[in-house]
Amino acid sequence: MIDKAVPDVAGAVEGILDGSTVMIGGFGEAGSPIELIHALIDQGAKDLTVINNNTGSGEVGLAALIKAGRVAKMICSYPRSMNSTVFPDLYRSGKIALELVPQGTLAERIRAGAAGVAAFYTPTAAGTQLAEGKESRVFDGKEYVLEEALRADFCLIRGYKADTLGNVVYKGTSRNFNSVMAPAARITIIEVDRLVEPGELDPEEIVTPGVYIDRIVLRPPDFLGYE
Repeated sequence: MIDKAVPDVAGAVEGILDGSTVMIGGFGEAGSPIELIHALIDQGAKDLTVINNNTGSGEVGLAALIKAGRVAKMICSYPRSMNSTVFPDLYRSGKIALELVPQGTLAERIRAGAAGVAAFYTPTAAGTQLAEGKESRVFDGKEYVLEEALRADFCLIRGYKADTLGNVVYKGTSRNFNSVMAPAARITIIEVDRLVEPGELDPEEIVTPGVYIDRIVLRPPDFLGYE
């Protein structure tokens, strides 16, 4: 059996290269892999394309990664929210690119990428600026827009508990984009609050099977607890 646990966050993000596409889980601060993101800042990879629901909160986590100048492009649904203090100014000054995607379409593009579906048609955004330049077709008298699937080189997510084989349990709404992103990357890395031995998890609680997880890191004790 493969033990996927790594000793620290620095080892967990090893190998993420300049120009990589990185999915980062979380919905605002809930379920955000803060420790992995800050390890990525320390690691130094730049010119990243980041896929996330939003552009971070305050100046920690994803917002800190953006502030450090490591992100060339964001693909997200909410580039501006109540506590997004970094991204808007950088975007207005032309220092970062944005691909805006409706939230449901974002989730489905990620799911399609994980399932090996190259693209799909959706009525969402038909007739709006978000459909400009995209193929569209009419089905039963209704216009649909062709949206391409999303995959990533790396995925940084957060779980509540995992075994050393990579089977993951999430807690409450912190599951959000973490579970849908896990199968959609070449290498998926997860930080967890609890790490247990194989067989200790209730099979009914497991959401992400270990086959989709490549590296697991335990959050430092000072950060135990779950947002």
